[in-house]
Amino acid sequence: MTTELVVITGMSGSGKSIALHALEDAGYYCVDNLPPELLEPFIALEDQRQARRLAIAMDVRSGVSLPQLPLLLHGLRDKGLAPRLLFLDANDHTLVRRFSETRRRHPLSLPHDIDGHQALVQAIARERELLADLRERSHVIDTSFLRPAQLLAIVKDLIAAPAAHLTLVFESFAFKRGITLDADYVFDVRMLPNPHYDAVLRPLTGRDQPVIDFLDQQPEVQRMLAQIADFLRTWLPALARDHRSYVTVAIGCTGGQHRSVYLAEKLAALFGGEWLTLRRHRELGVNLGAET
Repeated sequence: MTTELVVITGMSGSGKSIALHALEDAGYYCVDNLPPELLEPFIALEDQRQARRLAIAMDVRSGVSLPQLPLLLHGLRDKGLAPRLLFLDANDHTLVRRFSETRRRHPLSLPHDIDGHQALVQAIARERELLADLRERSHVIDTSFLRPAQLLAIVKDLIAAPAAHLTLVFESFAFKRGITLDADYVFDVRMLPNPHYDAVLRPLTGRDQPVIDFLDQQPEVQRMLAQIADFLRTWLPALARDHRSYVTVAIGCTGGQHRSVYLAEKLAALFGGEWLTLRRHRELGVNLGAET
């Protein structure tokens, strides 16, 4: 098969419809809430029609047939089709707020639920348990702090990456707002010298030259950079051999503005010549394409 297939799954309220819109804009034929048992017949039909780019959203609305999905996806790989799996997630607080604002019922709400706060929290917990296996097999996108336009950009960047190559995503974040949910590796750099305490540097970011110059001169920062880079150089080849499509490396500092941004940018530059790299700065609301 020469068809490109993207499977979107994830938590209800995490933004799957927005991700599908991004794929539709990129030229994919998109289907929402396809029952898993129809996956293979649908792909075979579209292959006969010479469809080359398909995107399918599946989630807990599929009910009892959802557990079939991992086995079906494994069968597709045996037939030469390598689907990309994107799992959209968000923290519980964000999901509760989104459902409360839209006044929609959660798909797993029970008939006798009065749709109160506790019932919604329990439905989200049940959904996490049902989707745990799919999440483990997918590239996770944490939408907790993303605006719709940012999510659109992230999805478009990810699908633009060659399917047969490993893509590195370097993401900065602030520990004070919580650890990002989509990281494969998290490095804590809060012990490093902090430009925040310099009144001139405080309003700037790790992408601004004065902050870059300051952190370039700090031996501890350079030692941290070298050690993270050495770890990644050691293990990325093994991850690539394991057919990983994406690896997200998250760098966290206190405010997500200076040190983590600087290191994410430096690492993307270091690895950009060997791997396709994307940069994402959660607290700055910045998503950047491939490093060249």
